[in-house]
Amino acid sequence: MSMGILNAAGLWALFLHCLMLSLLAIGGAMATAPELQRYVVVDRGWISSADFTSSVALAQASPGPNLMFIPVVGYAAGGLPGAMVALLGMLLPSTALTLAVTRWGARHRDSRGVKAFIAGMVPVTLGLLIVSGALLVQPLQHQPVALLLMGSSLLLSWRTKVSPIWLIALGAVAGILGWV
Repeated sequence: MSMGILNAAGLWALFLHCLMLSLLAIGGAMATAPELQRYVVVDRGWISSADFTSSVALAQASPGPNLMFIPVVGYAAGGLPGAMVALLGMLLPSTALTLAVTRWGARHRDSRGVKAFIAGMVPVTLGLLIVSGALLVQPLQHQPVALLLMGSSLLLSWRTKVSPIWLIALGAVAGILGWV
């Protein structure tokens, strides 16, 4: 994974884009992956598609929240300053909004409007997560072993109680052996 260096204007642009994405992060930060990928890879050309996917994979393989891919992508685009502005941009508005809405929602949780909103957000969240997964598969679409490994992992996760750590370890072994 390469590391870019953004100037002040690039850092500001990254911060503002993450600020906007934070308010659209329905279903968690991972749901913003397609838009962040479009912005940093396609529109700005700060990193390659492979670097984006590697950044997300690295962050997902490490312990912690799904949000951790944001500073890793920011680091790939702009070094430590890029990681900091991306993370701050993603955390500030969503944290403030979450605190306010949670307090209000707790007082009104039995209202018809709150129940309808929650029920309506389920398919939106699911759709955003499916699109994120499809985007992350794209760089590997011509690697049959990688696709087989992903499909098998998905099936095992869905149908068994196998711990995801074993599936991650299997993927790491496949990578070390050069299969993917």
